Amino acid sequence: MVVGCVSKKTVINNSKADVWVFVMAGQSNMAGRGTVEAQDTISDSKILTVNKDLNLERAKEPLHFYEPSLAGLDAGLSFAKELKNHIPKNIKIVLIPCAVGGSSINQWVGDSIHRNVKLYSNFKKRVMYAKTIGTVKGVLWHQGESNAHSNSLPQYQGQLELLFQKFRKEISTQNLPIIVGELGEYAEPEERNLNWELLNEILHKMTKNDANLYIVSSKGLKSNPDKVHFNSEAQRELGIRYAKQFLNIKQ
Repeated sequence: MVVGCVSKKTVINNSKADVWVFVMAGQSNMAGRGTVEAQDTISDSKILTVNKDLNLERAKEPLHFYEPSLAGLDAGLSFAKELKNHIPKNIKIVLIPCAVGGSSINQWVGDSIHRNVKLYSNFKKRVMYAKTIGTVKGVLWHQGESNAHSNSLPQYQGQLELLFQKFRKEISTQNLPIIVGELGEYAEPEERNLNWELLNEILHKMTKNDANLYIVSSKGLKSNPDKVHFNSEAQRELGIRYAKQFLNIKQ
């Protein structure tokens, strides 16, 4: 199948196999809270995204639009730019933003409405569209701050495993790569929930049981003053780390 013109400015003439789609899901550190700077708004004809109306457009930050007053720099564009440097020139990359700040794992599994977004239904809708224009190559996931407490951690692994099963079923790819990012390690112990380390341990444990689950380190990444969200420099580096992890996967 060849995808034709979708707008005057955005044209895809590639076969579906040559349109690589990546779904960005999770909560605020995937949605992005970094400061958008000029370098983050430079678009590329080979890097596209989908807006709130399910229309393709050239990608520029901020990519996420669900929380207009909080929209900031995420890791998506830096991921795509790094990936582009190492893949065939005929490939186009499409980023599908689905992350919503503050969303918990049980809300994702339960398809709850959070900040006016029905989380899993929105994911499903956008994946259905993505499959009509290209090949979904992976999910970029960052979430867990909302679940890093004693009441939630015991159930977290089981819920996340269930959600990833649902993702793969929806995308119709049982060996779909899912790349997860560690929670930041930048806050002082007294300033945040100490269970962030335990949640990261759960993520690492899961990668040992799932051959198609990969993890990205947050080592050395800095935060905004809130000690919760990655700053702009960290988001750009995080995107590069996601890309390098994807490139290490045998295609």
